[in-house]
Amino acid sequence: MEFAELIKTATVESVLLSGAGLPPVRGTLCITSHHLLLSSRPGGDGAPGTVELWLLIRNVDAVEKRLAGSSGTITLRCKDLKVLQLEIPGMEECLNVASSIEALSSVDSVMMMYPFFYRPQDLRLEAGWHLFPLEQYYQQIATQTSQWRLSGVNRDFAACPTYPPAVIVPAAVDDEALRKAARFRQGGRFPVLSYYHQKNGTVMLRSSQPLTGPNRKRCREDELLLGTVLDEGERGFIIDTRSAQAAKQARMTGGGTEPKSSYPRWKRLHRPLERGRPLQESFIKLVDACNDTSLTMDRWLSRLESCRWLSHVKAALSTACLAAQCLDREEACVLVHGAEGTDTTLLVTALAQLILDPGCRTLAGFQGLLEREWIEQAGHPFHLRCARSAYSHARLKQEAPLFLLFLDCVWQLGRQFPFSLEFGERLLLTLFDNAYASSYGTFLGNNEKERCLCKVKESTHSLWAWLNQPEEKRKYLNPLYSRNALVIWPSVEPQSIQLWQGLFFRWIRSSKYLDEAWAEIQRLVENDDTSVEESAGNRRSQSLSDTAAQTENER
Repeated sequence: MEFAELIKTATVESVLLSGAGLPPVRGTLCITSHHLLLSSRPGGDGAPGTVELWLLIRNVDAVEKRLAGSSGTITLRCKDLKVLQLEIPGMEECLNVASSIEALSSVDSVMMMYPFFYRPQDLRLEAGWHLFPLEQYYQQIATQTSQWRLSGVNRDFAACPTYPPAVIVPAAVDDEALRKAARFRQGGRFPVLSYYHQKNGTVMLRSSQPLTGPNRKRCREDELLLGTVLDEGERGFIIDTRSAQAAKQARMTGGGTEPKSSYPRWKRLHRPLERGRPLQESFIKLVDACNDTSLTMDRWLSRLESCRWLSHVKAALSTACLAAQCLDREEACVLVHGAEGTDTTLLVTALAQLILDPGCRTLAGFQGLLEREWIEQAGHPFHLRCARSAYSHARLKQEAPLFLLFLDCVWQLGRQFPFSLEFGERLLLTLFDNAYASSYGTFLGNNEKERCLCKVKESTHSLWAWLNQPEEKRKYLNPLYSRNALVIWPSVEPQSIQLWQGLFFRWIRSSKYLDEAWAEIQRLVENDDTSVEESAGNRRSQSLSDTAAQTENER
């Protein structure tokens, strides 16, 4: 396929661009294979035009057109929730532009997406891809205990197509037993280590549901695997992110749960979390309510409650707190799974680690957490879940904003503990934007196997390489951060869970004054740090001078 075949009109003059909070501007609209550009008309003396719009077409979620006489208006609703309008002279041009944008934004082939064509001058292609190897994480655990090993059982993706080549498993279980356990779990996702709690040596594992089925099938190797995790006399908890009824229904179709008779030392707890269509519809309803400026306060609060988004946030945080409590206070090991183990399972394991581990709350630690619990190690299907955002008119398939829900929960933690996270809201917004449409390859594909087949690491740039550049990194740091070694237990009371206005009202309300306030805080903190360093430097210089003088006197 050639991109040129999808572009019916490449350039249109005298197009009027407008959007919430933006002054209308008229200019030349250009459509390229991956971008929509609008440059304003140049001033006198041949001055160059100003680029007023540089929109990645992959970011377009819905295209709406309205014709009036000999012209038309195209409304672009974007995946990052921005809404733009283009007034285009000429009916044919309007239809052609709309058709071109729809076709280009619907290209579904991973290797045709912009990250495979993006080549910034100041980044090396290989940079950022190997910052957080599992081997490094395993070595940290190996210094604490010898009960775990790094297995290459999945080096050819044969045991589990959505796991990476290497996984951390109990040292007492050999690879052949792992292969048999994989055949007993949906999609081959056998239990693997997610987190080692250094405080007391407990662990959190994740997997998919066991395939017990209506006949309550057993797998000795799976029972052995979970049995070896517990020391003699210990008990563990299985947190199932489905309701008891949903788990029972799954058994009728070949899935199910771990029966007490086969796993006597594991206690099952059901904490249902929405993950598919209901969650996507909740997201859609919330965004629709946020964009409705005609609502009275009572009507707004009613719409906010009926969409149930904040209920999903509360449920996710509550379940993560339960997992953290089992590990930290009950001193018990935990296995987390739902059905497939690629959605709500990761939501819980990642949030629990943020609550428990101060290392995950640093900028680098958070990036490593994302790689382990969402991207490389855990295989969240970003390509499927983030194919559409809140505006798409297409029929829902497998879209669901699980990653957005996670980011919202992290924002809640940052709001309740403003000094405990090294990164701020801007990083969370950037991650949301890049998960849905990006110039970088980090969120491409559904799992590590797909990324290997498409040669993502060899052919695209890593988002982390860009974020970790000194000047860029500074934008995402929290100036109020002070390392907190304690566990941070969030409140999940209704009054404590707030709407993330920085995301949902980002393009509706101006954040100018808030941005200026944060910039001033950052400036004051940096000046204070500089003063401290200068003061320390002066003290060191004085100390050296005094020492030199004393030495001279002794001579």
